[in-house]
Amino acid sequence: MIRLLTTFSWQELRHHPWRSAAAVVSVMLGVALAFAVHLINASALDEFSQATRSVGGQPDLELRTAAGSASRVSLVLWGRLLRHPDVAVASPVLELQGAAVQEGRKVALRVLGVDALQVAAVAPDLLPHPAADADRLALFAPDTVFLNPLARQALKGDTVQLQLGLRLQALQVAGKVQAAGPALAVMDIGALQALLGREDISRVDLRLRPGVDRAAFVRQLESAPDWPGGAALRAPGDASTRLDQLSRAYRVNLTVLALVALFTGGFLVFSVLALSVARRAQQFALLGVLGLTGSQRLCLVLLEAAVLGGLGSALGLALGTGLAALALRLLGGDLGGGYFAGSTPVLQWSGSAALLFGGLGIAAALAGAWAPAQQAQGLPPAQTLKGLGSHGTGRHRAGTGLALLLVAGLLAQLPPVWDMPLAAYASVACLLLGGIAVLPAAVGWLLRYLAPVVAHRALPLLAVERARRVRESAAVAVSGVVAALSLAVALTVMVASFRQSVSSWLDAVLPAALYVRAASGPGPNDTATFSSAFVQAAAQLPGVQRLSAQRSLPLTLDPTRPAVTLLVRHMRDADDTHGGSASLPLLDPALPVPAGRVGVYVSEALRDLYDAQPGRDFPALSGSFRPPAPVESAREATFFVAGVWRDYSRQFGTIAMDATDFARYSQDTQANDIAFWLTPDASVPEVQAQLRALADRQAGTPGGEAGALLEFGSAAEIRATSLKIFDRSFAVTYWLQAVAIGIGLFGVAASFSAQVLARRKEFGLLAHLGLTRAQILRVVALEGVAWTTLGALAGVALGLAVAVVLVHVVNPQSFHWTMDLALPWGRLATLAAAVVAAGTTTAWLSGQAAAGRDAVMAVKEDW
Repeated sequence: MIRLLTTFSWQELRHHPWRSAAAVVSVMLGVALAFAVHLINASALDEFSQATRSVGGQPDLELRTAAGSASRVSLVLWGRLLRHPDVAVASPVLELQGAAVQEGRKVALRVLGVDALQVAAVAPDLLPHPAADADRLALFAPDTVFLNPLARQALKGDTVQLQLGLRLQALQVAGKVQAAGPALAVMDIGALQALLGREDISRVDLRLRPGVDRAAFVRQLESAPDWPGGAALRAPGDASTRLDQLSRAYRVNLTVLALVALFTGGFLVFSVLALSVARRAQQFALLGVLGLTGSQRLCLVLLEAAVLGGLGSALGLALGTGLAALALRLLGGDLGGGYFAGSTPVLQWSGSAALLFGGLGIAAALAGAWAPAQQAQGLPPAQTLKGLGSHGTGRHRAGTGLALLLVAGLLAQLPPVWDMPLAAYASVACLLLGGIAVLPAAVGWLLRYLAPVVAHRALPLLAVERARRVRESAAVAVSGVVAALSLAVALTVMVASFRQSVSSWLDAVLPAALYVRAASGPGPNDTATFSSAFVQAAAQLPGVQRLSAQRSLPLTLDPTRPAVTLLVRHMRDADDTHGGSASLPLLDPALPVPAGRVGVYVSEALRDLYDAQPGRDFPALSGSFRPPAPVESAREATFFVAGVWRDYSRQFGTIAMDATDFARYSQDTQANDIAFWLTPDASVPEVQAQLRALADRQAGTPGGEAGALLEFGSAAEIRATSLKIFDRSFAVTYWLQAVAIGIGLFGVAASFSAQVLARRKEFGLLAHLGLTRAQILRVVALEGVAWTTLGALAGVALGLAVAVVLVHVVNPQSFHWTMDLALPWGRLATLAAAVVAAGTTTAWLSGQAAAGRDAVMAVKEDW
């Protein structure tokens, strides 16, 4: 068999190198995209895990309250743990997420306050190392920080300007820390407390004495009657495990999307080998006469496919490695999901992953080669040597296709498995396979009713009748374009639906004319806030009709999950009868809040992750809020879920609460963002200038330093920027659509060429019967029109069915977001028309070579 491969098969490759190269490239692209996505995500997750271990150290337990990065652990509780006989080390940590300002740009900076005398025993990478020219006691000095490598790279010089509200605090850089991960600054915990005016800490890292049962220790403390509500002891390393679980569906979706190119590449391998087998039919027949059995012919074709797939996989692995390295260098470790934002990981190459994706490439090539290999196996030698060809004898079973479509519908109803829509992926596969399987029967039924319409026109009747009677082979010809077009249609509808939903959501959440913030990014910032005095003064400025301040806070409802976001703002209008829902894009009308309850509105993600159903109390939130009163008279609030709203900007869940309700349970009066409604005659630039001047007056910076920290944006600007980011994030899907359509059209071209070449004697007979060459070409073109039109209709129909699964099943199960289905009929019609035009042209060009004098002379072979 190897000798035949190096002689018989090699000659085919030498004479038609570009066709084989196209198959190799299709496999290469599919493997490269999937392998690159895997490497990027695996490297980012590994980097996050290393950074978590580096910053968190290796304590036995970690104590936090239920307020995430705004965690507030009292010094009394820390002292209690410090004196506990089973505790060897209780290292306090104060942490905040802030921003440093350098040369007019803001750099996200995490700041940790540590006890230098204890941190080495728990987290040695956080131990400050003073510079050679610094004082040995600099690690206890106020206004002194130590930077990790990434912070040192982003912040040049010996001074760091830390933004605290609307002022900048200069901090002296006295050395470094070894902690990996995003930009980090470490300073003495007492100095950071003085800087922030706080008398508490964020967490306590515990190292237990040898022999202490950790589980029993946790049960003993948390079951004590005086244990503070919301305080939780948990094992270290939960953060990386949690992120792995939460990002799994996102990473799997990206990989599946990348494998679309490999899926269509399998069809291209099928087309290339189908054409190759058709061209070499008489050679295969001669080998059969010489003793090569049908099974050996099948193995030979599969071996050719394995070589093409192996070469494409090897090149794809190399290309994928290069793409991943380039993406990590230029874009970091985040591919748009927000799970690894700000990370710059080092490429982590995996041999097992390379074997897996390389094997997928070979498997795709073998799957694409199965039908041509069976064709080579079933060639009748005598008939083929005479050039009569073979139309195939396999009978199609439409029942199998209908069963697959039924199974697809059932699979789409199943819940996710391991937080991934695995059943939905299987549903999509069954839809595609089932739709292609029933295509010949459906087309035969349609053409049976079309034949009487063209009964009095010879050439259209000839084309329709032949298309109807050889629908099995013709269905094989258009199956590639049906699969490619259906995937392209599904992706087009999904992206259009998501974009329209995001656009409508932006219209709902951006009702004001002007927005201002002091933070450096979209997420919560612990230091860049506005005081209540600034908010009150801003409301009195000329040109301001009214304003709405918003406070964003991280909130930990479950220690095993990431912190959710608490949005606090005034939501009750004078005519609002539903408890403050007027400014939220609710899925359904808000429910009336019962007496004695506090109404909150949760996002779809929070509803799904925490089972916060509308119309029910939400006890998980109650433990995080107590009114500022003595413990013996304090009562927990009872929160009621009054509605569910769409939030496309926060993936882990959001709770919206009215500011009046929040004020009863918190003394926090700061704001992160302010929305301004202006009077009709107001000038936006003038209002911005007045706000900058107000910031400078309150901060005491006549030079304009505080005003320069404000960031402004109109609703139109924020909307345009958000949609631009959206389009850039989904740009890869448009490229994948183009690749899928291109591969599908090439498959149609190759399949039609194979069939036309096998029909040379049929064309010769038609010529002897009186048809001119132009009429024969017209018949071929009409067949191409019929089949590509039917294929396009089938592809659009299947694509719409797949889009419904993607929009209403895959997306909610993966990301806990819903969207409205939008059908961009113009783009869908353009896709279908392009497929019909290209397929018709391809069929006509394929008939040019087969309908000439050679076709007439071919009939003499039977004389």
